[in-house]
Amino acid sequence: MAATTHPEFNANTEAFQVAEAFPQAIRGKTVLVTGVNRNGIGFTTSQAFVNAIQLLDTTIILIAEQASQSPTHLIITGRSPVKIQDSINALKEKWPEVTYHGLQVDLSIQKSVRDAAAKVMGWSDVPTIDIIVNSAGIMSGEKERVLSEDGVEMHFATNHIGHWLFTCLIMPKLIKAAEKNPAGATRIVNVTSASPQVSGIRWSDMNFEKKNKDLPIEEQPEYEWFRLWGYTSLKEMTYTPLDGYNRSKVANVLSGIAANKRLFGQHGILALAVHPGVIATELGRTLPEETLQEVGQMLEQGLFTFKTLGAGSSTSMVAALDPKLAQGVGETRNGSENWGSYLDDCQISGQGHSLAVSSNEAEKLWQISERLVGQSFAW
Repeated sequence: MAATTHPEFNANTEAFQVAEAFPQAIRGKTVLVTGVNRNGIGFTTSQAFVNAIQLLDTTIILIAEQASQSPTHLIITGRSPVKIQDSINALKEKWPEVTYHGLQVDLSIQKSVRDAAAKVMGWSDVPTIDIIVNSAGIMSGEKERVLSEDGVEMHFATNHIGHWLFTCLIMPKLIKAAEKNPAGATRIVNVTSASPQVSGIRWSDMNFEKKNKDLPIEEQPEYEWFRLWGYTSLKEMTYTPLDGYNRSKVANVLSGIAANKRLFGQHGILALAVHPGVIATELGRTLPEETLQEVGQMLEQGLFTFKTLGAGSSTSMVAALDPKLAQGVGETRNGSENWGSYLDDCQISGQGHSLAVSSNEAEKLWQISERLVGQSFAW
């Protein structure tokens, strides 16, 4: 049965504490992290790995959407060269013995993802990748739907397709790492949100062209939940940025479940998804003022509390390092499928919506993802 080693870890546990608890899981590993910028949890996740790496004489690779990439030590990839260098400078100041490099990539554009993956596959001095933490993401405040260059709703294109495609393209290096690692030690960690607790995928209208009331019942939004955010006439609407975000974050869980079916039994590669908690980062910087006001009211009512950046990255560290999570992959517990595939506050969460942890839904997502990128993957 999937479990965690440290049941005392909780919402207040910091990433450094988790890294220090699993030194053998880090020793000698190559790690890749997406979404590294100075004000985000990708950066504090990176700090925890780099600190442990320096202490344990290990190797790290960081690949980020807002910073990223390095062969033998730290690699930071991102859309902004300025943010890439800013992150490198900050990390180098405290950990000068690590080698840092940068690589530009835009996760919303499939060609950019393919180009970045090709560069990673071409690094002869990085033969293996042991752990990927897909931490990059967007949460748009645009009231009108935006499509990516590839014609996909922007949240789904960036938060799911970009990460999924990139991970699939560099999979040979994970498989190579898995040949030397214990089963389940080679990991893919997708940073999701609380969205999988209240949502499924919008299969019949993935680009948000229909009114919500015209969708099949099981695909319609959780209207009561959206009222907390100030949406009162959602049935008549076709698109809200929060719904686009929710659907893409459900995909982060389902893609891991589908990956486990293809990779765990054959190669010992384990994929997990984590809710980092609510953290004051740049993620919501484009949200409209009325939405921010509703968030403030929910905060005052005690519906959630803010985590520190370090606490916001700790669940990713548990998912990346805790060996007990590799036990019982794909099991059903208390009627919930794929127990252990979704974590929250450093522990396994049983709060995932049935459609967000469903093996059937995961297979549908994998097939649609292959169709959207025009490529099939089998290992």
